[in-house]
Amino acid sequence: MIHKEIQSIKDVVSRELLPFVRRPGRYIGGEINQVVKDLSACDVRIALCFPDIYEIGMSYLGMEVLYSIFNGLDGVAAERVFAPWFDAEEVIRKKNIPLFTTESRGRVRDFDLIGFSLTNELCYTNLLNMLDLAGLEVRSENRNEDDPIIIVGGQAANCAEPLSVFADMFVLGEGEEAAVEIIELYRRMKKDGASKEAFLLECAKQFSFVYVPRFYEFDDTGLKPKIAGLRAEFENAVIRDFENAPIPEKPIVPFVQTVHERVSIEIMRGCPGRCRFCQASFCRRPVRVRSVQRILEAAKQQYAATGFNTVSLLSLSTSDYPYLEELVEAMNGYFAPLHVGLSVPSLRVQKQLQLLPKMVTSVRKGGLTIAVEAASEHLRDVINKPITDEDLCAAVSAAYETGFLRLKLYFMVGFPGETEDDILRIVDLSSKLSSLRKEVDGKFADITAAISWLVPKAHTPFGWLGQKDRAYFERGKELILSRKRELKLRFVRFNFHEIDRSILESAIGRGDRRLCEAIEMAWRNGAKFDLWDEGFGLKRWQEAFAAAGLNLETEAQKSFEPDEPLPWSHLGGPDTAGLLKHYHQSMSVLEP
Repeated sequence: MIHKEIQSIKDVVSRELLPFVRRPGRYIGGEINQVVKDLSACDVRIALCFPDIYEIGMSYLGMEVLYSIFNGLDGVAAERVFAPWFDAEEVIRKKNIPLFTTESRGRVRDFDLIGFSLTNELCYTNLLNMLDLAGLEVRSENRNEDDPIIIVGGQAANCAEPLSVFADMFVLGEGEEAAVEIIELYRRMKKDGASKEAFLLECAKQFSFVYVPRFYEFDDTGLKPKIAGLRAEFENAVIRDFENAPIPEKPIVPFVQTVHERVSIEIMRGCPGRCRFCQASFCRRPVRVRSVQRILEAAKQQYAATGFNTVSLLSLSTSDYPYLEELVEAMNGYFAPLHVGLSVPSLRVQKQLQLLPKMVTSVRKGGLTIAVEAASEHLRDVINKPITDEDLCAAVSAAYETGFLRLKLYFMVGFPGETEDDILRIVDLSSKLSSLRKEVDGKFADITAAISWLVPKAHTPFGWLGQKDRAYFERGKELILSRKRELKLRFVRFNFHEIDRSILESAIGRGDRRLCEAIEMAWRNGAKFDLWDEGFGLKRWQEAFAAAGLNLETEAQKSFEPDEPLPWSHLGGPDTAGLLKHYHQSMSVLEP
């Protein structure tokens, strides 16, 4: 591993790219609180890549945390990289401009390490596209000693096989401490003149949270090390002292309006609930909380550094934070006089939610978001989300009484044991919740109900189940719209996720190494930005799966036997026996 000079292409970007794109603010850098170090004086240079556009990546807290941690280390520099949108990529390819970082506009291929945070399967082709734009081979076996080490973290790491030929290393679990350990090892071995291969092998030996695919083979019987002594099962990295885990003090203030522009503080990690479809609730454990004082001080620091007018209290289930009332009172006491509002997402419909509107006096009250998931109590028992209709209605009524005007509801279709009546009840329940506002001010509440299609996830009790087929989801959509017309609902609007995208997500999300060929083929045929209407094309994916000897729909609907080796079971996550216990409990609820 040699210390390369990082070539800056500032002038080229300013002259040849920025005048020819619709939103140059995505690529100019220079924002308030960005960190620019002397790259030539740093031992380790990291390109932090987010495989989507600037507006999405700048709203992702995980990238913000790692950026702050790395740049807080002496001799380490981290710079950001976002996926160029279609107009920018056209110019970049036409004029042979290499992919560059936001801070120094340094060539990404000159950095020591390239780290990708992957939060969704439909971003995988963007990873390949960004490597290609950087001038790097997409397959690790074709890259040479002088090329950067490609590291993947985030959700994708816990089901890594579909990307195993592209990444050099996967980091499983929580990155705050794990990433620093990897960086320090890299620094030492680079100083000693070690090779890239030696560094990867040492990581595989030292860290139970690091998976290096090149040292393993995977077949129908499971994972096998190619080198004697290497572990065959891995663990998620876990932050034990969450109270003192790093919180960014000076978040970057973007020039371009992003999805979320607010002070964002993670108040709790993990979720007390275990919804059987939710990967995060099973993989991000145990539950840990920060103190009220730590959260308040962090919010004060970020507000002083940014001037954002909203503070968001983040977790998988914010209303399960044990000191929520005390926290909200403390936040209101400091921020209300400054006219800074609170955002309290991820609410669970329990007694806490009934109390919440009474506690929160400065929450933005335009609308309230509730993830109901299933419209019948029976189906909620199947998915292990014990919400009663009584609690739900009480919570919504309390919200209306304290000034909330609208609701956004989240539902899923495709759960095991679901009936047409369960699907129709989505409309009936939405109608009922809208009408509850009439008891307060004589008006119906405007309700937006988002309908998604169940995607069975790895490391969940539903990971053994196949996804419903397209006809089932199309029938579900038809039932909902037909009932809406029948009831003449003017105050309830239904938004449906794209069915084809959900099918693709299911096919990739529980796949094995055979998927690598399909993903590469889809990318070479033009697949990228599959989360966007402008980028997604089902036909190219169907053709790519076929070229790899697979069928997209068959892979999406694949089910697994309880004793069958799973493509992800070696990669962190909860104990299989515990997941199977949940699986059998859900199936027992369905028994007559």
